Amino acid sequence: MIKMTAAALSISLLMAGGNTLAQQGAMEKKMEMAGPVDRAKILAAPGVSGNFSTYKVRPDYYRLSAAERKGAAAQVLAVVEKHKAKIIVDAYLTRGFEAKSDYLLRIHSYDMAATQAFLVDFRATRFGMNSDVTENLVGITKGLNYITKDKSPDLNKGLSSATYAGDAPRYAFMIPVKKNADWWNLSDEQRLKEMETHTLPTLGNLVNVKRKLYHSTGLDDTDFITYFETADLGAFNSLMLALAKVPENKYHVRWGSPTVMGTIHSFENVVNMLSMGN
Repeated sequence: MIKMTAAALSISLLMAGGNTLAQQGAMEKKMEMAGPVDRAKILAAPGVSGNFSTYKVRPDYYRLSAAERKGAAAQVLAVVEKHKAKIIVDAYLTRGFEAKSDYLLRIHSYDMAATQAFLVDFRATRFGMNSDVTENLVGITKGLNYITKDKSPDLNKGLSSATYAGDAPRYAFMIPVKKNADWWNLSDEQRLKEMETHTLPTLGNLVNVKRKLYHSTGLDDTDFITYFETADLGAFNSLMLALAKVPENKYHVRWGSPTVMGTIHSFENVVNMLSMGN
């Protein structure tokens, strides 16, 4: 009787496992049929995971034949296609600007595990295997913490009206920021005052610089990842000078290190430029 019960239990477990795998497969199939992630929607939503990773292409990659490198590039694009229902990935060419990296990937997903699944597949490609990670940061998007309609209505109105009006951005920057314990031990009112002082001098530059903030405390060894796009490097320089002058800087233990600058391209173009040249 005991043997029969054990056998029945084993069969039940196998069936349950099969059902779980079948359900997972059906869900993945449904996601594939749903089409790619809505780019505009995911970039505007709170609670979205962001992953920033920089890579240096190994010299050995260029010892492969042109045909092999062309095939490697095609393999990467197939991986992007495979995961397009769960993630969006943006690519930036950093070669020539950065000594430690050749390209930057910025990945958004509603589930961090989907980002991880993409990166596992990406690193398994021939191009990925020949790319060494030089930096990796993760964060999530949130709504405004301080300059809200309720807490700081005038500055909130200024932020809302500062719409980007420059040419199509050509350059992107990633700058991590970490605060010290003194910052986190300020009262909410004190931090609000500091952030108002931070925001006011930047408003004039936001018509020429796009910006986006990711929160990383507890998720990574930094507190924030700041991301910018612009076509006007002078305006970006002015924005950074304005930020460098605010009293809030005394609470920084990290600002940059690295500061990553790249040119904005499609994922396909970045891989092809690094594989085949222009």
